[in-house]
Order: sequence, then structure tokens, then C-alpha cells
Amino acid sequence: MRAVVQRVKRAQVTVDGRVVGKIGRGLCVFLGVARGDTAEDARYLAHKVAELRIFPDEAGRFNRGPKETGAAVLAVSQFTLLGDGRRGNRPSFTEAAPPEEARALYEEFVAALRAEGLPVATGEFQAHMLVESANDGPVTLLFDSRKAF
Repeated sequence: MRAVVQRVKRAQVTVDGRVVGKIGRGLCVFLGVARGDTAEDARYLAHKVAELRIFPDEAGRFNRGPKETGAAVLAVSQFTLLGDGRRGNRPSFTEAAPPEEARALYEEFVAALRAEGLPVATGEFQAHMLVESANDGPVTLLFDSRKAF
């Protein structure tokens, strides 16, 4: 499971002209579910996001996490994070989990974030989404649950 985490001033997801998820200051998380991922991967990444200290303290250092700063999370499913572009010009997505499996693990990730006490807005699974964000810093990190254990 891969997650791209961006610290944002604001972010929102629009589907067919309607806003389906919106946050102010917080984290925009793009989540890609791979074949073989489990609920443990989802819970691990949710905990990592919940404890991630990338908000500045009084000295400007990354010493505060989303819980202590009142930050929200916008969680967006994005299977293209599993794209492999090493061969040819068209990426292969064979490493991405099938939609039914990916949906369940995406929902597990969202539930785990909420269980951590974070306010969470979401995109719409399998929809064509317009994601708008104001990256703050910019601060962008990449996590892979398979490289964590």
C-alpha cells in the first residue's frame, strides 16, 4: 500500500461538479492499494499519518502532528500510485489491487484514521475526481507499507 501525503492549507475533491470532500488545514493523502495488501497495511499507514510530525512548532521545526494541531485529512483513492512505467510509454497497473479488494482496504484506512481521532473527508472511490489542493511548504512524503515492516 502506498500513500502520498501532502501538508495542505486546503484541499477538496469534486465529482461531476459537486464537492464530495473538503478540508481546511491538514493532510491530503492519496492512497494506492496493491495486490496482496491487508488490513494491517491500512492500519499501519493510518497510524503513520495520524502520528506524522510535519506541522511546525513555535521554532518552525516539524514537531507537531495532525491531532495536536487540529488538522483534518482528505483521503483520496488513487490506483495510479501502483503504476509501473519502466517498460514502454504506457504504465502498467497490474500491481494494483482489484477494485472490490481496493475499496475495502481504502475504507479500512479511512476508518482507522477516524479511530485515531482525526476528522476525515474523502473522495469518491472509482470516480473521475478533480482534486484541488494548496500544498503548504511544499511538504510531500511517500510511504509504502511493504517497506515499513
